[in-house]
Amino acid sequence: MNFLASSKHSRRTATRLLAAAALCAASGAHTQAHAQAVPKTVRLIVAYPAGGVSDVVARALGDRLAAQMGTTVIVDNRAGASGAIGMDAVAKAAPDGATLGFSAISPLVLSPHLGKLAFDPLKDVAPVASVMYSPVLLIATPASKAKDFKALIDDAKAHPGAVRWATSGPASLGHIVLEQLHAAAGVDITHVPYKGGGQQLNDAIGGQFEILSTNASPTLSSHIQSGKLRPLAVGAPARLDSLPKVPTLGELGYKAANINSVFGVFAPAATPSALLARYNAEINKALASPELRAKLTATDNVPTGGTAEAFAKEIASEYESNGRIIKSANIKAD
Repeated sequence: MNFLASSKHSRRTATRLLAAAALCAASGAHTQAHAQAVPKTVRLIVAYPAGGVSDVVARALGDRLAAQMGTTVIVDNRAGASGAIGMDAVAKAAPDGATLGFSAISPLVLSPHLGKLAFDPLKDVAPVASVMYSPVLLIATPASKAKDFKALIDDAKAHPGAVRWATSGPASLGHIVLEQLHAAAGVDITHVPYKGGGQQLNDAIGGQFEILSTNASPTLSSHIQSGKLRPLAVGAPARLDSLPKVPTLGELGYKAANINSVFGVFAPAATPSALLARYNAEINKALASPELRAKLTATDNVPTGGTAEAFAKEIASEYESNGRIIKSANIKAD
């Protein structure tokens, strides 16, 4: 799905189409899978700390699934190693349908290129359903005079190495965006890697660097609304309803850099196919509900859904693409 929308009207139209498509997918899959019983208690391993946006979304999804299936969903936070710890726990769980995982696809498509994992990301976990994408925002701090993205690129060309770009760490999604821009725009921008997102946001407000790339969040939105930070571009298939004047990197001519965080539900690889089909149908049904969609869009996350096969193909494609980028740019984990 790669479409552009330059107005709220077209964005909302696309959202309605997504909802309809998710509902149709849920109806068709559910007809075939509804008879498959699910365990009375399902553990949902969330690969991130409690309280963050991804955790809030996972809990909302878990509540919705529990209501639909008449079962109990228990959230188990297993944070660390950029999601790899949680995904390792999913990979090694009993494949009986009692364990699912919620994570970005980065532990499967980025982490393997940076070091050996305790599990095989393409063989030991089964993609169940895509849940959402989380846009990557490119933010100007008080240290930058750039009023728009073109001005940022012009400044970087005029002063090689002077523009500092902060990300949540080496080989993070923000770092991949930066490397794509290095190649496409022919600019020299200094990478400033952080360990996680909390401190970098505080330093952004303090003007410790010129540019911050980070996922959308309520905290970030509040700083944008107050004028402390200025959004220059967004990595997303379409403009955000909350920032309709901020163009996507694709619109600006940087399609390879126009990437975002994709989140989904996973299961141990040997989980019976009938159970995987049932869960896929239930997740699509949940994503078609106005209540869950509202919770996602309130934090600028966009519901996705679709078949497990399409999700697996997306993961395989991203795995290959990121491998090429990391090798070409000689990106290291530390």
